[in-house]
Amino acid sequence: MVNDLIQMKTTLTDWLYRLESIHPQTIALGLDRVRAVRQRLQLNPSFPLIIVGGTNGKGSTCAMLEAMLHAAAYRTGCYASPHLLDYNERVRIGKQQATDAELCAAFEKIDQARGDIPLTYFEFGALAAMLCFVEREVDVAILEVGLGGRLDAVTVFDGDCAVVTSVDLDHMDYLGDTREAIAYEKAGIFRAGKPAIFGSRDMPDIIAHEAARIGAERWRLGTEFDYAASPQQWDFHGVYGARLALPIPALRGAYQLDNASAALAALDAVRARLPVDMNAVRRGLAEVSLPGRFQVMPGRPQIIFDVAHNPHAARALADNLAALPPARSTIAVFAMLRDKDIVGVARALRDRISAWRVAGLDLPRGATAADIAHALAEAGVPTAAVQTFDTVAAALRHACNEAGDNDRIAAFGSFHTVAEAMREQRGD
Repeated sequence: MVNDLIQMKTTLTDWLYRLESIHPQTIALGLDRVRAVRQRLQLNPSFPLIIVGGTNGKGSTCAMLEAMLHAAAYRTGCYASPHLLDYNERVRIGKQQATDAELCAAFEKIDQARGDIPLTYFEFGALAAMLCFVEREVDVAILEVGLGGRLDAVTVFDGDCAVVTSVDLDHMDYLGDTREAIAYEKAGIFRAGKPAIFGSRDMPDIIAHEAARIGAERWRLGTEFDYAASPQQWDFHGVYGARLALPIPALRGAYQLDNASAALAALDAVRARLPVDMNAVRRGLAEVSLPGRFQVMPGRPQIIFDVAHNPHAARALADNLAALPPARSTIAVFAMLRDKDIVGVARALRDRISAWRVAGLDLPRGATAADIAHALAEAGVPTAAVQTFDTVAAALRHACNEAGDNDRIAAFGSFHTVAEAMREQRGD
């Protein structure tokens, strides 16, 4: 009877609902379950794999790799998470989202193979993405780590190179409460004899130690590879030579040059199997897009979407806001998960925000508007600058009504915040 009911669940919505209930925990770190199901599926990709982890910058680095490799006429597979509006965003083949039918077929194969092994939502997703990539015969797969690295589901697949974009404090309940402890978890994606790329100049010592311990080739921004930039272009110098007069990446923010350099270092690492010429590099950098990463919408008042959800990302958002032409005022539409450092995010942005329109998130982990208002007060934000709303959509509507043409609105705090704001902005 149960199997008959499972077979009736044919829509992607039905599958996603079911996946959330199979494992009692949303996050359950460990590789034994997903490794066992991978073996049952005989899922052994023959194409090169690039694994990308880090606290911030993972999505941008994956998007740039995908754009440059696609421009070089390779059939790319890219697995990224979380999504903003539709689950299909997580699995892209040739820069196109996987269809509902492809994802449902992959989930069904996994469900049949797993038997009584309980997989988490993310573990199902990682295996489904790889099934889609194998069946569509991609030339290369780019896999974004979901949480940490050492025990994350994507690391059951060995990368031809691994990138750690940055290390900062986040997910401390799972990864540890120091940068060194978190860096140890993220270094778990490195593999012996393969390039281990670190895309930040501020590298915790444990990153180099772990790379040396397992016999990986350490490539660090500022040492083995680096860049020099002017306002109009930039030059990359890597292990195998230079790429000069490159366009500034289409993704906004000065920090994106760190991510772009890490992506170019990864291309160097797989150059024997996947050569990419300068035309493809330039085209990919110029055309790359990634919703929700300092995404500036057209029109007045100016609306900016940014998924910044920890102090490190909030500092980057503050720098990006400071680099924009002056605005009369900047209004925040702000909501976060309660297990994040709300006070730290607020402190990073308080000098760049004129007014805070805060809302609760209707999620098990969502902070209430009152929680956020209390955190803003702790961060030193004046009470008079804060107004609370039941939903992000209501907060955005209010901000749009009060803002003038010379004001800007920044919606940030989590993927959930940006997704709700985007749906409201486009009238869904």
